Amino acid sequence: MRIPPSRRKPPRPTSTGTADAVAGFFRKATVSADIVTPLTGVDVLLADLDGVVYAGPAAIPFAVESLNRAAETVRVGYITNNASRTDQSVANHLTELGLTVGATDVVTSPQAAVRLLAGEVPAGARILVVGGEGLVSEVEKAGFVVTRSADDNPAAVIQGFAPDVGWAHLAEASFALSPDGPTAGIPWIATNTDWTIPVARGIAPGNGTLVSAVHTAVGRLPIVAGKPEAAIFVEAINRFGASTALFIGDRLDTDILGANRAGIPAVLVLTGIDKAKQALAADADSRPAFLLTDLRQLHEPYPETVFSKDGATATVAGASVSIRGNTVEITNDGDGGINLLRAACAAIWNSGRPIYGLNVPERLYAAQ
Repeated sequence: MRIPPSRRKPPRPTSTGTADAVAGFFRKATVSADIVTPLTGVDVLLADLDGVVYAGPAAIPFAVESLNRAAETVRVGYITNNASRTDQSVANHLTELGLTVGATDVVTSPQAAVRLLAGEVPAGARILVVGGEGLVSEVEKAGFVVTRSADDNPAAVIQGFAPDVGWAHLAEASFALSPDGPTAGIPWIATNTDWTIPVARGIAPGNGTLVSAVHTAVGRLPIVAGKPEAAIFVEAINRFGASTALFIGDRLDTDILGANRAGIPAVLVLTGIDKAKQALAADADSRPAFLLTDLRQLHEPYPETVFSKDGATATVAGASVSIRGNTVEITNDGDGGINLLRAACAAIWNSGRPIYGLNVPERLYAAQ
């Protein structure tokens, strides 16, 4: 249940990322004197922010010390779909939390979006921006002219999250993108389409809800730069010169799916949006190579999965789970925590059956 040290280089999107990750998760036990952790063989560690490093202004327990320890041996970079802040403001926040981070260590969805924008419109074009400082800053740095009004006949619309984005901003985007208007057919680029965002007080609507509102009005979809699309990962790989990257995320539908699309092995850490229940139900394209309770386990030996001869039972460090007919059975609790969850995921995923067709013990949903 690990990625072997001979990881392949993922410089651009491939169709094999998911297969490689699943193969790593299901790797059977071998005799080795080496201690293998999720960081074995990695030269660049890429981490999501919301739900991985922090929730709102506060650090997630054990994240800062674990990432600082990783930075002693590998390059650490940060990837965020949150378009509301500049790379420098993100770096300042991370530094306040105790990490050593510069602006160039942060790859944002606005940066990836502006790179896509540059391929769609002429240099110096007027762009309708829906979003906050993080997006406006990147658009201006790229030499484009920012407008907030569809009446200025923009060459494109670029949309990202900011807490103060409201109806008036979404209406301007809709007017500019209207199929019956003077700028019909212009490019529309979204930084990301996350449906939710974790904040200090809980889970709040994300940019995906705002993009959906515009989509409802104009009947078309945007080009998306952030996770789960590969563009933001390619931006990071190119910037950091990674040959054997590992990505950490907390969401299956954006983080893990995006890393798999880009051919990068992925860690799902259970400190953010997705928990055990979502991991057990993960579809084939959204399955991580590693499952961690928190980031301390980046530095701990990662146990491998052993399958029974018929493939129906998976065992991880003494925790065993079997598929018997339509029932998922816990045959050995092991630690009753993360290894039990790893075994359950391995058994269910290896069965090739959707989770809704199986009877799953409730306590597996709480394992981590």
